[in-house]
Amino acid sequence: MSTNLATKLREGTKKAHTMAENMGFIKCFLKGTVEKGSYRQLAGNLYFVYSAMEEEMERHQNHPILGPLYFPELNRKQSIEQDLAFYYGSNWREEVTLSPVGQEYVNRIREISNEQPELLISHLYTRYMGDLSGGQILKKIAQTAMSLPEGQGTKFYEFADISDEKAFKANYRETMDNLPIDEATADRIVEEANAAFGMNMKMFNELEGSLIKAIGQLLFNTLTRRRTQGSTELATAATAKRLHPPL
Repeated sequence: MSTNLATKLREGTKKAHTMAENMGFIKCFLKGTVEKGSYRQLAGNLYFVYSAMEEEMERHQNHPILGPLYFPELNRKQSIEQDLAFYYGSNWREEVTLSPVGQEYVNRIREISNEQPELLISHLYTRYMGDLSGGQILKKIAQTAMSLPEGQGTKFYEFADISDEKAFKANYRETMDNLPIDEATADRIVEEANAAFGMNMKMFNELEGSLIKAIGQLLFNTLTRRRTQGSTELATAATAKRLHPPL
């Protein structure tokens, strides 16, 4: 019997998703202010996060619950490696470090993989579905804001092995809904997804200091302050909604 897990996740993480969109780092990004130093720090953290997630998924590819969601075409590790080589140079492995918050995130992925592997679904959903939904929009913003050469520094947003993203997400949703889990497990997966959003928000918050140092407190305040929504703000809100539409 279907647990409607995809719908539960979408509905159950709405508040967390809205909170993430309202982080200063993300607000600046959506308004076209992307500072290369803080962006490459984020890419470095995500490299370790995706590496952990993908290693654990490969380990559990025959797991009765996780196995059906093993889609290697979603993997981001190699794409991020190309981006890091662009931002840091050929010795990027010696340059990239994992921040304290990033370490917490990685530790949580390893912990649940060992103790409650079905909760990895929460992390797959939080990261990959957001990447698929908003990737092209974010890619264009990053390219413009950082004056990047075409095809350089934005491999993270490109899913070369997925030709039809809409069809892929529909199949992913159906697969999630048909996983052999009960309602209690579905509820735990939603709870963990909210925790995953929280970890991402902590990473964004961690980067705000670097961003403010680069662009100045005044500009940061201008970009992130709450105002009565005019045409620009409404357009930004519409863009944000497209980043994570329903699965």
